[in-house]
Amino acid sequence: MNIDKRKQTQRLLLFFAAIILLIKLIKNENDDLLMNEISGSTMGAITYNVKYKTYELINYKTQIDSVLKKFNQSLSTYIPESEISRLNQSGSLVFENPFFYPVLMTCKEVHSATKGAFDPTIGPLVNAYGFGPNKTSKILDQYLIDSLLQFVGFSKINFNSSFITLPKGAYLDLSAVAKGYAVDVIADYLKSKNIKHAMIEIGGEVRAFGTNDRGEAWKIGIQDPLIESEDHQPPFAVISLENRSVATSGNYRNFYRVGDKIYTHIIDPRSGNIGKKNILSASVFASNCMLADAYATAFMVLDIETSMAILKADTHLDALLVYQGEAGPEYIISDGIKSATILTK
Repeated sequence: MNIDKRKQTQRLLLFFAAIILLIKLIKNENDDLLMNEISGSTMGAITYNVKYKTYELINYKTQIDSVLKKFNQSLSTYIPESEISRLNQSGSLVFENPFFYPVLMTCKEVHSATKGAFDPTIGPLVNAYGFGPNKTSKILDQYLIDSLLQFVGFSKINFNSSFITLPKGAYLDLSAVAKGYAVDVIADYLKSKNIKHAMIEIGGEVRAFGTNDRGEAWKIGIQDPLIESEDHQPPFAVISLENRSVATSGNYRNFYRVGDKIYTHIIDPRSGNIGKKNILSASVFASNCMLADAYATAFMVLDIETSMAILKADTHLDALLVYQGEAGPEYIISDGIKSATILTK
């Protein structure tokens, strides 16, 4: 019996020694890692910022710029010879790059979950309102809106993993998911380099995994939708982002004025009208940034009750919705991000 107890004690000591060694190894790994920071621009004037930890300072800017260039050559409507531009011109496309099919599958998923509130075939309306490649602001009458709606509808397009065809008059616009998708593409590139700690931000859409330079979860600021100044932008909230993505959609950037009226880029693909809901901004948290980006756009079209019902049905999603209350801005936050620090009261 004494011998058995002695062996058991030895096993416990070895077990605890192994745990202590593992903790030291993890600590030493984080101590030895160096933070790399790079920045640049993509999709025209949209900026990106990438931080990642490696054992030696390694600058991946050239490689990241190359990946983003290839991405834009596939999905940017602002490049006349891109895949999506050629698709919109000809009505059909055989995929040349690996980006098109995954984004179509995500669009299909979110279109179904939001009952059409998210629809990338909204292109004819986006262009008509003046939010497309040709920035010509217009006020549309209901007759013109109705005539354009006949070309809108995700179910009208036909695609598989190799090609896509559009009906005559249709125009695909993936700008509502492009930034988020690009974030995911860069995250995948860094992971292919065995990088385990990184934060990627493109135009305000973010994905983070691992830890920051202090060995803690990445802290992400959510912009205050009521502050229009680009020089001074204190956050509305700060949230820890642990192996997750966040994308924000709002009315505070892309809009134009005609007389005393403001027209935002949020268009309801079901009615063709400019969104008139009282949501000021929607920040959505998901496992990947493309999905977060798509739902953030959809929530700006939907009302708060419908958006919260979608969040309740999908436990992998969370959101911070800022809306205009009777006495000023209010917010509602889903259970998965209750730990957020709200800075604006």
